[in-house]
Amino acid sequence: MAGVVVARRGRRPAGSGVPLTFEVIAETLRERIRSGGLGAGDPLPTQAVLMREFGAASLTVQKAMTLLKQEGWAVSRPGKGAFVAHHDHPADNADDLDGPEATAPANGATARVEALERALAEAAQQIADLRGRVEALETGSGKRGH
Repeated sequence: MAGVVVARRGRRPAGSGVPLTFEVIAETLRERIRSGGLGAGDPLPTQAVLMREFGAASLTVQKAMTLLKQEGWAVSRPGKGAFVAHHDHPADNADDLDGPEATAPANGATARVEALERALAEAAQQIADLRGRVEALETGSGKRGH
């Protein structure tokens, strides 16, 4: 990583634009994925390997991996490690900004959004069903009481 200046101790000098170590690690891995050095389903380097490569603490490497997972670049498989996610990234089709995907959530978030929308629709249906039952019970008990 010759020529890359990395801030230490998690503090960025005001206005310096110097990336923090976890940001450098995350961007390096993103670039390896974009360039094809790491493909969908490939294992990402282990925490120990990244600690050695970047001279970083374990917490710093964990922070970088968390960022990659949140952005949809990586997925965890318990007991097996972290792997490159199975999907295309916006950088792969950056000039296609007029398509319907331009307004869609980026970096693999689309599947998560769709799952949440389905869960929300199911919850709304359950609420509607419960309201109907409550109304039926209230109407039924009102008739019996009069």
